[in-house]
Order: sequence, then structure tokens, then C-alpha cells
Amino acid sequence: MGATRPIALVVLAAGASARLGEPKALVDLDGQSALARLLRAGHALWDGAAPGELPVVVTGGHHGPIQSHLDALAATGGPRARALFHPAWATGRTGGLALAQAQLPGRVLCVAPVDVPLVGGPVFAALAREFAAKGSPPRGWLAPAAQRGGSLRAGHPIVLGPELAAALGSMGTDEPLRHLRDRAEPRWTLPVDDPAVLDDLDNPEDLERLRQRLRAPRSPQSGP
Repeated sequence: MGATRPIALVVLAAGASARLGEPKALVDLDGQSALARLLRAGHALWDGAAPGELPVVVTGGHHGPIQSHLDALAATGGPRARALFHPAWATGRTGGLALAQAQLPGRVLCVAPVDVPLVGGPVFAALAREFAAKGSPPRGWLAPAAQRGGSLRAGHPIVLGPELAAALGSMGTDEPLRHLRDRAEPRWTLPVDDPAVLDDLDNPEDLERLRQRLRAPRSPQSGP
């Protein structure tokens, strides 16, 4: 049996960001764009090894600016990724993720929405270790979970086994991703100490809240 292929990182950044008023992927968060922060943190999936191929950033409403930003990052020694334009981006995330999966057949996927931009590298690393420890189940769905309001809540990014990810091809582009989650076996969560897994960058108030968190002292688990 051959060696297990590295997890493939997919960043979802296709939305119009209408309520925020600017592309979520490009907002400044302590001197880095939201996209650059996620790509840097996501490198922890591979524990210092090469990822095997570039992460995929699914784009839509702001494809041009995001592509230009990725080009600038690569030119200045920053994190590298390839943009994948989703023509039907306005229908929702499922179609864009299916498009990415079609280019990554047979791969375990780590799916990171750009709406959740402050997740630290330790979370990505912990998810990779946990999924491998469970035998990388082909139809597995793993999410981090953090405490909020006295209860443990599941967040992002998520890890999908290759057979479960392949099921995206049979789903409607506007079908909610929770329908894919319902097909998972097993489906479980990994408790983490990073509250950023529960973030939702949606409007200017959310952006200011995230910036305030970055100004506060950071915990050892929060990562870069």
C-alpha cells in the first residue's frame, strides 16, 4: 500500500461580502489579509512537510482582486495558493467545494471558510493528527469544537474523508453542506482551546471584534 497523500487545503472565499462592504479574503487583520492568515495557519496540516500541491482558494464575486493578491503574496515570499473560479458562486458554497473536490479526487480535504480567519495553526495540526489517528475514515467528517455560552459548539475548519467529499458531485450547487454532514460516518468533533473556530466574519462589527481580539494578549494555543 502506498503512502497516504497529504491533506488538501481548500479555502472558501467565493461570496460577495455584501454586508461587510469589502472582500472578506482581503481585509486587514493585524497587518495580514484574512486569506494570508488562513493559508499560513493551514500549513500546519503538513507538520513542516511539503503540502504535495498548492492549496485551492475557491473564488467568485471577487475573483480578480483575490487572484491579484495571491500573485502578490507569491511574489513577496508569502504563502502560495491557486485560485479556482466558481462560475455559479452566488448559489452557495456547496457548488464551489464540489468544483475543488473534482480537482482533488481521492483526497482528504480540510475546508476552511474565509469567514473564520483567525484559526491558529495548532488547530489545523490537531485536526490532521486526530483524523489520521482515527484511520482517515473515507466517509469521515471532523470539526473542531469550542466552548461558548456554557456549551461545546462545532466550528471550522472541517476535515472530510475522500468518499464523503466525492458525494459533493451528486449534490445541488445550492444544497446546504449540512446535507453532506448528514451522510458522514463517522462524524465527530475535537475540543480545542481556540475560540476563533466559532467566528463568523459577516459585517463591519464582526471585523472590529476580530481586530480587537488581535490587539489583546494571545493565548499559547491561538497560533499565528
